[in-house]
Amino acid sequence: MTASDHPRSGRRRFLATAAVLATGALGARAASGATDAWPAGKPITWVVPYPPGGSTDVLGRSIAQQLNGPLATTVIVENKPGATGTIGAALVARAAPDGLTLLGTSIGPQAIAPHIMGKLPYDPIESFAPVITLGTIPHILVVGAAQPYATLKDLVSAALASPGKLAFASGGTGTILQMQGELLQQQSGAKFLHVPYKGDTPALQDTLGGQVQFMFAPAAAALPHVKSGALRALAVTSAQRLAALPDTPTMAEEGYKDFVVEQWQAVFAPAGTPAAIIDRLNTAIGQALRHPGIAELAGKLGITLAGGPPSDLDALRRADFEKWGRLIRDAHIKA
Repeated sequence: MTASDHPRSGRRRFLATAAVLATGALGARAASGATDAWPAGKPITWVVPYPPGGSTDVLGRSIAQQLNGPLATTVIVENKPGATGTIGAALVARAAPDGLTLLGTSIGPQAIAPHIMGKLPYDPIESFAPVITLGTIPHILVVGAAQPYATLKDLVSAALASPGKLAFASGGTGTILQMQGELLQQQSGAKFLHVPYKGDTPALQDTLGGQVQFMFAPAAAALPHVKSGALRALAVTSAQRLAALPDTPTMAEEGYKDFVVEQWQAVFAPAGTPAAIIDRLNTAIGQALRHPGIAELAGKLGITLAGGPPSDLDALRRADFEKWGRLIRDAHIKA
């Protein structure tokens, strides 16, 4: 009998083989557990906290269509409007952190409304896990063609001479459009009258009609009227001049150094969603943002597509939460 044929040698080979198999099984279960963290085959609900037809809704629906294949499921967009977007945000905050409920939202419910509306049923930072930034929207300070103001300096000078007489429109209290008017007041020392509307469209209509003197309007909504001559563009809120308005200065060029304001759109999941799920969602949505059809749509909506890791969105939301919270407290803005 050779040493290799000894019963003890056979037993050692058996135990070694069993150990290898056991290790492989544990590794397989671990890999399976990582895969099982993704809810494959179950439909995902993408909540838009605004009515249908707006840029957040239109962009969200287009991206959702691109996710069905990569995520091996169906992504359903549901509109849950109300209370400046906070109703839809609250719904997602209460959802299970399993990747099946997402919030496709904008700056308002996450960085502005919490400072104005009192106690909300969610914490804008702690209740949500950032997934990805979809894009940003610059704004244009516009006046009606019949207004006498040729420059931003003209507008501010008139307001300084007649405090509270010049009115600016916004899409509602707590919107980023109002915040820009408030920021201009704070930085210029002028006093304007804020006139909130139920949406950006009626606000823009009354700016066109001369019922109010000016507004900060989303670029895509304002540009056709600027091009037609019905509105006059005095400044843009982006860091650089807009390609569509090369002769219109930025707010910084007009002397307002801390006035880069862009309305962001982003995707969040409920807090506690596993990192593996967040990473897969980030990758899939990032790929969708590179689709030619999405890029074309974003151009029409006036959105500069972004993307990037969740950490970029986390830094952005925290910075804007602090920035607008400080302005709202200093200006004593209430809902």
